[in-house]
Amino acid sequence: MRLNTIKPAAGAKRPRLRVGRGASAGQGKTCGRGVKGQRARKGGYHKTGFEGGQMPLQRRLPKVGFRSAMKATRAELTLSDLMRFADSEVTLEKLILANLVPAQAKLVKVILSGSVTKAYTLKGPGIAATKGAKSAIEAAGGRLEG
Repeated sequence: MRLNTIKPAAGAKRPRLRVGRGASAGQGKTCGRGVKGQRARKGGYHKTGFEGGQMPLQRRLPKVGFRSAMKATRAELTLSDLMRFADSEVTLEKLILANLVPAQAKLVKVILSGSVTKAYTLKGPGIAATKGAKSAIEAAGGRLEG
C-alpha cells in the first residue's frame, strides 16, 4: 500500500444530490421538500425548542435553585482534617499551601467533626471556628487569635 494509492471504500463517497434539475432527475420541481408549508420555504424552519406557539418546555418548568458566588471563597475544615496539619500555628495561607482548603478560599471555618489532641493556635482574620470546635481546640491546649 502506498499513500498515493489510498482511496475511500467503495460507496463511502456518494456524489452530492443536485436538486431542482428536472423531473427525470428524481428531485425536480419541489426538490424533495413536499408541497407548500413552512418547511417548503427558503429559510423556513423554527428555532430549537419552538413548539408551534405553545409555551415551550423550558418556560413551563419552574426555576429551581441558586448558586452562590460567595461559596467559592468559603471553606470548612473539620477537626479531623486539622489533625493532618503538621504545624501547630494555623493560618489561612498555610492551610492553602497544605492543600487542606481550596486556593480561592478567603474565609475558613473549623467545625466540630472528629477530635483534636494537639495544641493548635488559629491565627489571622481569615480563620474562625464554631463554638464546639473552639472548645475542643482549647481543651487540647490550643487557642484562637484574631
